[in-house]
Amino acid sequence: MITFNKVQLDNGLKLIHHYDSATKMVALNLLYNVGSKDELPTMTGLAHLMEHLMFTGSKNVISYDDELQAAGGVSNAWTNVDMTNYYETLPACNIETGMWVESDRLIALSLSDESIRIQKDVVVEEFKQRYLNEPYGDISHLLHDLAYEIHPYKYPTIGIKTSHITDVSIDEIKKFYREHYAVNNLIMCVSGNITFDETIKLANKWFGKIAPADIKPRTYISEPQQTQKRTLCVSRDVPRNMIVKAFHMAGRNESHYPSCDLISDILSNGKSARFFQNIMSKSHVFTELDAAIEGNIEPGLFLIRAQLNDGISFDHAEEMIDNELTRLYKDGITAYELEKCKNKFHAAMLFDNIGYQEKAQKLCEYELLGDASLFNCEVDRYRKVTVEDVIETANNLFNPNNSSTIYYKSNS
Repeated sequence: MITFNKVQLDNGLKLIHHYDSATKMVALNLLYNVGSKDELPTMTGLAHLMEHLMFTGSKNVISYDDELQAAGGVSNAWTNVDMTNYYETLPACNIETGMWVESDRLIALSLSDESIRIQKDVVVEEFKQRYLNEPYGDISHLLHDLAYEIHPYKYPTIGIKTSHITDVSIDEIKKFYREHYAVNNLIMCVSGNITFDETIKLANKWFGKIAPADIKPRTYISEPQQTQKRTLCVSRDVPRNMIVKAFHMAGRNESHYPSCDLISDILSNGKSARFFQNIMSKSHVFTELDAAIEGNIEPGLFLIRAQLNDGISFDHAEEMIDNELTRLYKDGITAYELEKCKNKFHAAMLFDNIGYQEKAQKLCEYELLGDASLFNCEVDRYRKVTVEDVIETANNLFNPNNSSTIYYKSNS
């Protein structure tokens, strides 16, 4: 269990504090409630571009990295469909430097023509390397476009196409910055060797006088229930054929979410999982076969990814996958099988969140979900899942009419 303090400043900033005496360091995690789901369909990739621009300097901090590194700190950031997260670690005695640079780029980011041009080029190059020129790199684009009709999860975080990045204007970038990078749209956690009183003092000094913005309530169009199987076949210059299947599943706060997560482990978490025991170890149909969830706040996707061996037809491979999915809810699972996956989840939670930096990030994420204290309840939430819950969830989840499948054919 993580012990923490939480307070909201008068301007709306949500501040979380976790004390850790085992380190001489402090982690500063800032989570902005903005992701690619907050973009327009004609202007995608903007949240990720904004993440890059946040490192280009501000009014009083010409070089963010130089100032932080001089204080013995390191930093990074990431963007996904739901949020944009910035994090850094510094010696506890230099935490004020982190507060200073973060507050300055929150209120006075230097969005010059030159910095925007450079970062656009960087993001476009990333787009080309990871999604256009990488084998199987466009699968995410194809799959989300197939699986979603109207929900903004349809937009990849990198953007739908490079022209959305190159063509976005400086005025549109500034508008996005003003609308989403606001003190009352921010969750900040300070974790490490610093007291709660000192944390509040520094937060008030560097963030307390920042005026809140007029953040408009956001509601996202619900994706209509899928009632028909969707398929897409493409040919690419890749080594092997691949099948990727997506099924619509519950969002993070929904009751069936833990069951979906546990099903992915029952199928593919290790050599004792069903995909390995029942398929991989008994046949040479696949070179790779795994299951995973996207883990989004809103209803997301349960994914199955299979790389086929040479000479294996799509029909035969898909039949083996579908039979295994059907067996899960028709024949059921054992209590031992479920308990093993629950134990693995519990162990992963312990090991993945052992450090003060990891705790800072997770506390922010759970606060965005509704309350940071939910982090301490997550294991119990999974422990309550029953065999009957898993069977019911699998029966609904793996309905063929709930599936979107890409047949990714090799030209070689």
